[in-house]
Amino acid sequence: MPATYNRAAPYADDAMNLPVKSLDQAIPFYETVMGFQIVSRSETPCNSAVLARDQIQIGLAENGGDPTQEGCFFEVDNVETAFEELRSNGFDKEDAGYRVDQHGDTSYRVFFVVAPDELCYCIGQRTNG
Repeated sequence: MPATYNRAAPYADDAMNLPVKSLDQAIPFYETVMGFQIVSRSETPCNSAVLARDQIQIGLAENGGDPTQEGCFFEVDNVETAFEELRSNGFDKEDAGYRVDQHGDTSYRVFFVVAPDELCYCIGQRTNG
């Protein structure tokens, strides 16, 4: 059973406006490896798409932004299942490199995914204590 993605929190301002150089080149990774589906596409004010998975939505846009400076934190119900699912879908990272990060009073066990479009995602699960 796949992991459930419960929440998306952008690193900067807007998870619905994540910059990519080429929408057409970026989308296959999100559909095939990350398990997102296209909800909508638009050509104005720039080429963009809304992608959804479970409880979350993100937006990719050819907006001229720097993808190396953007991404999201995805909170999942099971971080190990999320990593194994990505690997079974073609993600070529052998070791998740799990670590525990603190955000406020909450700890998360996390790993990182850098998409081919250079956006970076932190995927994590709340830990107890």
